[in-house]
Amino acid sequence: MGGICCIDEFDKMDEGSRSILHEVMEQQTVSIAKAGIICSLNARASILAAANPIESRYNPSRSVVENIDLPPTLLSRFDLIYLILDRPNADLDRKLAHHLVSMYFASRDKKETNADVLSLEQLTDYVSWTKREIVPQLSNEAARMLVKAYNDLRGQGRGQGKKVITATPRQLESLIRTSESLAKMRHSRSVEECDVEEAVRLQKVSTQQSATDPKTGRIDMGVLSTGMSEEERTRMEQQAAAVEQLLRDGSLKTIKATQLLHKFNDQSDLQIQLGQLRKVLDKLVEQEKVRCSSWSNENPIITVLMQGV
Repeated sequence: MGGICCIDEFDKMDEGSRSILHEVMEQQTVSIAKAGIICSLNARASILAAANPIESRYNPSRSVVENIDLPPTLLSRFDLIYLILDRPNADLDRKLAHHLVSMYFASRDKKETNADVLSLEQLTDYVSWTKREIVPQLSNEAARMLVKAYNDLRGQGRGQGKKVITATPRQLESLIRTSESLAKMRHSRSVEECDVEEAVRLQKVSTQQSATDPKTGRIDMGVLSTGMSEEERTRMEQQAAAVEQLLRDGSLKTIKATQLLHKFNDQSDLQIQLGQLRKVLDKLVEQEKVRCSSWSNENPIITVLMQGV
């Protein structure tokens, strides 16, 4: 039947729990190996998670992945990602304060309201019956609108003059799931154009917040899927090529990280910091061009493996 899994402090989960969520969110299955029993069960629950920024305050000059201690492979699995930022606003602050204070009122002091509020039992019955009985199907009009919306989202990247990915098939699947959910809420047997229109609106608001490159102000899905925008990826490739050429031109087989950093900044216009050098060296290690000792040491030793050095 499915359900909803609510997770608070999502950024503080251990690696083991995160690896389990990878399978759940990608394949909709949960593998269990316990007491000699090995099986794979279907997972049909939705996941609602909340996470805090690394420095307890969101830094708008950084991307979502840099602000939240979560791997981009997991973060990109969510259909919708919203940033809830604490910005001073007199009206909103007053409403929030009234709401919090009202929670401590005695029942006799609370103001009577004529609002049409569902009881917990009514809401539970509504959700249970809807999930059990309502299975909406895409109408022809909704299908055409989904295709057009996906092409429009992709077109935003083509119009920027660079190969920037502004939407992937994962966003299209997200639009389909959101449209079906909206149709279920209306108890409709078919997904209509109004459902797709609202799903696209929700997707755009989410994407504009979470997938925007803070340095360029453009939407780039690479920020979520890889943790790096196209601009940053291009810059890192240039830095990696420059560091590689510097090591090839040198006569040393080994060099310390800080020594390499000073030497690079003295000879190149591409000024980098130690954190950026570490990412560049990690890339060269993956390509088996250098070997690097543990970064637990503040000044690791880099061994050059490239031929001709």
